[in-house]
Amino acid sequence: MAGEKTEAPDNTALRTALWRALHVQADPPPHVLKDEIGLRLAAPDTDWRSRPDMHPQTTRGFRAAMVARARFVEDLMAEQADRGITQYVILGAGLDTFAQRRPEIAARLRVFEVDQPATQAWKRHRLVELGYGIPDWLHLVPVDFEASEDWLEQLTAAGFDAGRPAVIVSTGVSMYLTKEATAATLRQIAGLAPGSTLAMSFLLPTELVAEADRPGLRASQAGAQASGTPFLSFYTPPEMLALAREAGFEDARHVSGDTLAERYFADRTDGLRPSSGEDLLLATT
Repeated sequence: MAGEKTEAPDNTALRTALWRALHVQADPPPHVLKDEIGLRLAAPDTDWRSRPDMHPQTTRGFRAAMVARARFVEDLMAEQADRGITQYVILGAGLDTFAQRRPEIAARLRVFEVDQPATQAWKRHRLVELGYGIPDWLHLVPVDFEASEDWLEQLTAAGFDAGRPAVIVSTGVSMYLTKEATAATLRQIAGLAPGSTLAMSFLLPTELVAEADRPGLRASQAGAQASGTPFLSFYTPPEMLALAREAGFEDARHVSGDTLAERYFADRTDGLRPSSGEDLLLATT
């Protein structure tokens, strides 16, 4: 078992999965997203909720932000599936559990989860071990980014049809890439079939983050640095929109964290709201 643990996804992916589960376990209903499958996949120690980064109070805003962006992406995919889109690509999939939680939508699609080879091997093993299996419509696509493998090439080899429109999602990834690498990815996606949609999250510069959320952002930066995956890129919304338009997108829109807060948290009586600091680019070809 020790050998398997070393192959697990990075701390960021694991933490995101645990925060999503913590939302269900620690926050009162209605839950913005119900996801405890990631917790099953991660299989942390029994005292995982006592970890400093899982404190129910101090992490409220962060876990709310995680479930808000996940809910936004899933609502987008459901809407696009109803319009006839049949391909869904998740870049940097980590412990994404859409395929397991929403089979009524996913089974109508071809779902492609792209991530590092070790992460994909680990996830494949865990899905089989837990009895979820790998249905024929779910494709775990290993891409060795460190060896500069072309993710689109690997995706096509796995059965993706670049001639048909798709929804492509990249959340919690752009901060770890150089701006040049993100621009290159945007150009590849902009070249996909007309009618394709991209949802990509990005971190805001500190000066655009609410004062109350800045200590948390600094702590996240320090943690990322210490774990060997430092934050490399921050974007103002106009900068991200310009990058998307330069890449060739016909339409590019900014979806703020405040927009998600209003959409999913406005009627809550417990004061739960997403922390600021991460916004979304929504672009179509």
